[in-house]
Amino acid sequence: MASATEISFMLRHYAPWTDRRGNLSGLRLGVFLGLLLPAAWIFFDLAFGPVYPEPYELALHESGTWAVRFLLLTLAVTPLRRIFHWNKVVGLRRMVGVSVLAYALLHLGLYAASEHWNLSKVVSEIFIRVYLLVGFSALAGLALLGATSFDSAVRRLGRNWNRLHLLVYPIALLALFHFFLQSKSDVGQATLMAGIFALLMMYRLAVRTGFPLSNFLVLAACALLGAAATAAIEYAWYALATGIPADRVFQANFNVAGSIRPAVWVGISGLAVSAAALLQSVSKLAGNRLRLKKA
Repeated sequence: MASATEISFMLRHYAPWTDRRGNLSGLRLGVFLGLLLPAAWIFFDLAFGPVYPEPYELALHESGTWAVRFLLLTLAVTPLRRIFHWNKVVGLRRMVGVSVLAYALLHLGLYAASEHWNLSKVVSEIFIRVYLLVGFSALAGLALLGATSFDSAVRRLGRNWNRLHLLVYPIALLALFHFFLQSKSDVGQATLMAGIFALLMMYRLAVRTGFPLSNFLVLAACALLGAAATAAIEYAWYALATGIPADRVFQANFNVAGSIRPAVWVGISGLAVSAAALLQSVSKLAGNRLRLKKA
């Protein structure tokens, strides 16, 4: 049995709200609490919320949606560091990544609960229904990444660790495809998540082709390309998977007087990042000039 000293050491050095030196980090604590909040709300709503004919349906969808959101947040860490030169954010990637696995497991657990814990039926349904098989494949990939996310695994795998964790990209695609399949014709949230993924990939493509993410014009171009990719994804889904006229859905992107489409939201988000990067550059330049004058 661990002594009080050992427990204190473990809490100080391995708790998610402390940095590598064992000191309390306000940023890490805030992110940790933010990651817990959706789960707390899901359980609160299950316990004290309205009673529905299918009591686990809303919680099931919410847990899956948050798993995808946090997966995209994990993928956003590297672009954020490059764009805003914010190195501290890298230390949050593991915590957010583990939360993705936790919400995906909660999603599976709620599905089992909705089937009255008939595990044989759950297993058979996973292999019979395509959207469940796709989702379970994404979960299996997340479990592999989670099992190798510890420092000991990083040291043991060496360079292979980076190659292994490139699986996060096909896992994200599987998770998004599962999102689309279970959403059926109402794919607004799924399209938005897919558009954000496309935007994040545009940032990575820009770096690969030699364009600096510190340039706000590069970020603005990524925003426009991400919005175009979102519209294309939405069009393709409606054209291939539904009987709804895809042309009308595409034309709705240009009618901002009505509801704002996912492609527009992705464009706005990307341009907001571009504007923030520009403001940071201007602020830094003004600060340097002020220091030079004082000197």
